[in-house]
Amino acid sequence: MENKKAQGLPVSTIVLLVIGVVILVVLILGFTLGWNNLKGWVAPSNNVETIADQCNLACQLGQDYTFCSENKTLTTEDTEIVRTCYNLSASNDTQVYGIEKCSSIKCAVVTTTETTTK
Repeated sequence: MENKKAQGLPVSTIVLLVIGVVILVVLILGFTLGWNNLKGWVAPSNNVETIADQCNLACQLGQDYTFCSENKTLTTEDTEIVRTCYNLSASNDTQVYGIEKCSSIKCAVVTTTETTTK
């Protein structure tokens, strides 16, 4: 009798097949459920710490335009606030988000604010 051995699949081929199936599933879910619904599973539900860090860093570096004029979209689980860092730091309801007032930057123009509830 002749000794026959079966040829196995290399591990790299199996890994590539698994990655391909995952990508295919994500594409199918994205096109059937909608990309906005899929984004909720991947993206964090809030960005409070990121916006607070950006505003506090702009203050420390003396970036007048970024702190006074550039709108930031602060997102929590149920609210979306679009304001500048200056407006976020001056507002009473956003003090809980950790955005501090900046004494080194004086904003001449205060832009309009917008708040939406999800």
